[in-house]
Formats: sequence, structure tokens, C-alpha cells
Amino acid sequence: MGAGVKQDVYKIDGSKTGEQMALAPGVFGIEPNDHAIWQAITAEQANKRQGTSKTKTRSEARGGGRKPWRQKGRGTARAGTIRSPIWVGGGRTFGPSPRNYRQRLPKKLSRLAKRSALAYKAKEDKIRLVEDFSFESPKTKQMLEVLKQLQLDTMKTLLLVGSTDRIVYLSGRNLPVLTVREANGFSTYDVMHADMLLIQKSALTKIIEVLSK
Repeated sequence: MGAGVKQDVYKIDGSKTGEQMALAPGVFGIEPNDHAIWQAITAEQANKRQGTSKTKTRSEARGGGRKPWRQKGRGTARAGTIRSPIWVGGGRTFGPSPRNYRQRLPKKLSRLAKRSALAYKAKEDKIRLVEDFSFESPKTKQMLEVLKQLQLDTMKTLLLVGSTDRIVYLSGRNLPVLTVREANGFSTYDVMHADMLLIQKSALTKIIEVLSK
């Protein structure tokens, strides 16, 4: 079932609500752009890097102020400092130093990448719509039961919610197969990494509104 075709909306008990919603062709029905997806994921992964790795060079390593032995007459190689990179405990040659790995991704390219990723899932029929839901308190057991009823408990699932819901997030964060994201806060990597997209009704409306621009 692809984009533009109406899809059933499910209840959290696995039954159908009787309502159907269409996946907008302008978002879920485009021809996927693989290069845009690659650029977006590369940037997203790079932006997660801290860039704080650091090793000491020979000028920063402690000690080595005195020449270890005289230049000639010992029958061995000359040495000027015990902090030479070829000595154990010496400084490191060409070691890492703090740097900023951040990459800027144009908004148009970012939206194209997300639309392309969603289009792939639509073509593969890996999108399921569900009614908006929450719980009275954070319960991992309840979230797992929802996934079981929807037959998604063995798949890597990305749940997209319409707005910030800390209870839903806390209920799902300890489940290895589930990732919870807001409709306006998911990444291209999130979509491509998931086996199935579980989208709440309000989230679908927001996705179409944002990515149709």
C-alpha cells in the first residue's frame, strides 16, 4: 500500500478504528533521492560526534628535558629526549586533537532527504497508522503490550507522536525495538534505521504540513 492510497487507522488493541487516512503523494509518493539521504545521514552522524579526543604530542608529554645519554661512544642510536614518539611513554605523532565535526545541511535538502526516506517506507508498505494514545503513568509493560497487539514487538519500530509526550517516551525508552520521536523532530537516519514506522494520526498531519513546504 503506497502513498496517496488511504490506509486504515488502528487502535492500540490491534483492531481497526474504521477510519482511513491518505499518505500525501507530495511527501510519501516522491521518487526517492538516494544522494540526499546519504548527505543527510552523513551530516546527522557527524553532528553527534563530540570531537573531544586528544593525545599529547612530544612537546606536551611530561619530562624529557635532559638528553638521555651522550651523543657518541655508546654503540647505540642517538637520543635527544625520552619523550620522542618512538619511545614508550613518549608523545604521539599525528594524534587526534579537539575539533568540530559539525556539518550544515540546507533546509531544502533536509526535507528532501526525509521525504525520500518516507517514500521508501511507503513503497515497501512499512507504515502503519495508529490512533493518538498515551498512558496514565510511564509503563514499559503497557507499551510492549501495544506493540504486541500491533504485531510490531519483534521489529525495529519508529513511533512518531504528534507532540511532546514524556509518558509515552519514558514508556518506550527501555524497549530495544522501539524509538519514540516527535513528528517535527525525527531524522532521516531514524526512518532508514527502522523496519516499521508507527505514526499517530496527529503526527501524520504534522509531517504532511511540515514536509509539504
